[in-house]
Amino acid sequence: MRVFILGGTGAIGSPLVRELVKRGHDVRALARSEASAAKLAAYGARPVAGDIAAPEPWVARMPHVDAVIHVACDVDSEMGKIDAHLVDILLPSLAAQPAKARIIYTGGCWLFGATGEEVATEATPLHPLPAFAWMLPQLRRILAAPEVCGIVIHPAMVYTAAGGVFDRFAREARQRRAIRVVESADVRWPLVHSEDLAALYVAALERAPARSSHIGAAVEGLSVGRIARAFAKRFASGHQEPHIISADAIAAELGDWARGYARDQRLSGAKARRELGWLPRHLDPEREIASLP
Repeated sequence: MRVFILGGTGAIGSPLVRELVKRGHDVRALARSEASAAKLAAYGARPVAGDIAAPEPWVARMPHVDAVIHVACDVDSEMGKIDAHLVDILLPSLAAQPAKARIIYTGGCWLFGATGEEVATEATPLHPLPAFAWMLPQLRRILAAPEVCGIVIHPAMVYTAAGGVFDRFAREARQRRAIRVVESADVRWPLVHSEDLAALYVAALERAPARSSHIGAAVEGLSVGRIARAFAKRFASGHQEPHIISADAIAAELGDWARGYARDQRLSGAKARRELGWLPRHLDPEREIASLP
């Protein structure tokens, strides 16, 4: 397929572009800088100059595509307006394509509320973190749009062994500092390795039906205390127990979006496994942390 990627150099987009190229897809990806263009070219994709904040020029010259995968996001306060305008411009352009295009939109685990002992599924009502509530109108528009084949992926917390949502844990452990966790060491995070998430997007591209949503959770829920202790043990920190900070403190440091770190959640990826044949390989984050160099 000819696939156009938005956000192809990010934490989700980089492994996705590489996986698509490996699977033989013809990948074009938006690049807003020369550095991003060079990175995309190194992955094997064709960079297209442009910015999601100003979609008109690059959408007007976008070639015919079989699919668009939207994994671009930041925590800027204007992101809601930017995303709404992007969808306003993108949907009519895709409707004019000679064949119905697929569009995969990215939601996230923080669109779900705290789950307690329940395990959220795609049928669970959404209760978004306020900082990301702007996503709901856009994902609903895309799922309802008859002119495209709309699909939504809800990634769990995305990690690599020492990156993604584990980045701060790794830095603090290497600095021999107490690893900070928000609100409680018992808070659970649903997790997915970036490589497994890339495989899910490709499976959705190739097999998901229109108007479907899929949760990308390889690990239903792992406590942040266990994650912090695994890092402390690996780097022989003198602070084996995590240091608890408040949601207000992390929000003051990083922004209101960071209150999501305090959401105690368990999410199921069973539907993606069952319906799309998704087979995540990274199922033991603690072992991966222990194997870090």
